[in-house]
Amino acid sequence: MREAKALNIKARTNVISWSFISVAVIMICAFYFYPMIQALIMSFQSGTGTNLSFVGADNYTRLLTDSTFMTTLKNTFLYLIIQVPIMIILALFISVLLNDKDLKLKGFYRTAIFLPAVTSLVAYSVIFKYLFGADGLINAMLLKLHLIAAPIQWITDPFWAKITIIIAITWRWTGYNMIFYLSALQNIDNSIYEAARIDGASAFTQFTKITVPLLKPIILFTSITSTIGTLQLFDEVMNITRGGPGNATMTLSQYIYNLSFKYTPDFGYAATVSYAIVILIVIFSILQFKLAGDKNG
Repeated sequence: MREAKALNIKARTNVISWSFISVAVIMICAFYFYPMIQALIMSFQSGTGTNLSFVGADNYTRLLTDSTFMTTLKNTFLYLIIQVPIMIILALFISVLLNDKDLKLKGFYRTAIFLPAVTSLVAYSVIFKYLFGADGLINAMLLKLHLIAAPIQWITDPFWAKITIIIAITWRWTGYNMIFYLSALQNIDNSIYEAARIDGASAFTQFTKITVPLLKPIILFTSITSTIGTLQLFDEVMNITRGGPGNATMTLSQYIYNLSFKYTPDFGYAATVSYAIVILIVIFSILQFKLAGDKNG
């Protein structure tokens, strides 16, 4: 009798539990997994709207000979290999400085550095476009300090346009990653550092031998999320340079947008490019897990 009662209670608990999470599960399936599956099916088709025809693997073969795709792929890789390491190292360095218990106005500095992360993407991109214009504030300051002889074409020169995008995304996302490191640092027992100082360890040794190893899981997490974000980079490029000059700054995500809404619409091929990003994200995530020595990767 007791066993039957216990089973009834367990069954009732399971029903109640599933009733709480069922809505979330249905929403995730409807708005996340279903679109993913539909996009995968669409990547084997060509055309617009409901006028789609099956083309098999032709879209994926087309990627290998698409010069614009190759250009956007190179641009995205460039942002990835330059900006992400700079941002991670800078965020880690700033978090260590702001974790100093003797530092005054810590709350102000933390808020100021994190503030760009909650700024409107479009708003800050437009501001950067004007700041880095030929007659913008940045050139005016550099000319005033006699660091340059003529205004730098930050937006219209292929090289400097890439630098502008890298500066913009670094400015926005460094504070976001800093918060993760700062939270992790505050959970490290200070006695570990005290013991290291007693043993004569320098600040640099403490950073490399204690801080970095203990923050390894957080560094891995921020590296993966930053990689995913960079591979999906769209807003800054779209609003600052429009992908120009001559596709010099265009990213994979902007190319998907152009294929869908700017060029002659081809939703099937756009879906193919989007799945190229998915494949890249999976590859880079696995590589980062392996490089970090994570046994679950």
